[in-house]
Amino acid sequence: MLHGKTIAVVIPAFQEARQIVKVLETLPDFVDKIVVVDDCSTDGTSDVTLRYMRENPTARTLPPVKPLPGVPPSDSGERMIPAEILSQDPENNRIVLIRNSRNGGVGAAVARGYQWCLDHCVDCSAVMNGDFQMDPTELESICSPVALGEVDYVKGNRLIHRSAWLVIPKVRYIGNSILSLLTKIASGYWRISDTQTGYTAISLKALKSLHLNNIYKSYGMPNDMLVKLNIAYCTIREIEIRPLYNVGEQSKMKIYKVIPKISMLLARSFFKRLYIKYFFRDFHPLFILYHMAMLLFLLDVPVAWDLLARTFDGRPYPVSILILFTIISIGGFQSLLFAMWMDILDNERLYK
Repeated sequence: MLHGKTIAVVIPAFQEARQIVKVLETLPDFVDKIVVVDDCSTDGTSDVTLRYMRENPTARTLPPVKPLPGVPPSDSGERMIPAEILSQDPENNRIVLIRNSRNGGVGAAVARGYQWCLDHCVDCSAVMNGDFQMDPTELESICSPVALGEVDYVKGNRLIHRSAWLVIPKVRYIGNSILSLLTKIASGYWRISDTQTGYTAISLKALKSLHLNNIYKSYGMPNDMLVKLNIAYCTIREIEIRPLYNVGEQSKMKIYKVIPKISMLLARSFFKRLYIKYFFRDFHPLFILYHMAMLLFLLDVPVAWDLLARTFDGRPYPVSILILFTIISIGGFQSLLFAMWMDILDNERLYK
């Protein structure tokens, strides 16, 4: 326990037979439950984990489940990928091993681990990947704000660490920065960065506010989580963490494939947040300003195309077209900037 609150660490693992033991044996003692979710690995990840459990038996029992008052019980996870609990005594053993029946992606594995923590009313559920790229000595700083009840969600940030530019591969650094910018706009958490890190901690109350079955199942899961948390008005904090590379990990993410997919996810998520928070739930002028900006930019496209065609053809520019292009462009940018400014002000209260 940490600050009198129960702590669990969810470890999504796919093809991590070589690294999983390193993660398990270095977790701090205050962690009550370690929920390893094997996402249908074929390299023996589950076998290695079970062998470690037999050789290092550790009993740890959670307090009796006490549902939160006034909060409906969680769903049963029936719509998730079918999974099997391989631990012989998951209620009393410190390590709980769950194996998905088919590979669903890192988001599906995390959601399955979250479901177990939710069903057992764990106060703080952290996530650490199974590739040993997350420093276990930083787990306390990640979990403490949640355990103390200061915030709903804590995420690590490698980009603000002084060694980030030197340690993180340049392609990943740039790709992460691009996705972080897009996630700021989509999620409404304008002060965050390093949105691709999976080193996080979430409160039980925040877990109760999410539909775990609907969490994005692949590498866009951290981005999708941020949008869903913002819609639920969850507070957030970032903690500086050390970037770890070349520790034996094998990356399974292809940047050139991931960025387009996550960008489309964020575009859909932006409109979802906009309509739920600022139209259906509680109307806000930024809803109109965002749509006005988009409308003006669409109207600007044929005017800009005509000007471009005239440039290549050597035809003169009519003053009326130039004035129209200028007015529409300025109006579009003003509407967009005012909408973003209002969005920033409205969500400032969620950043602790």
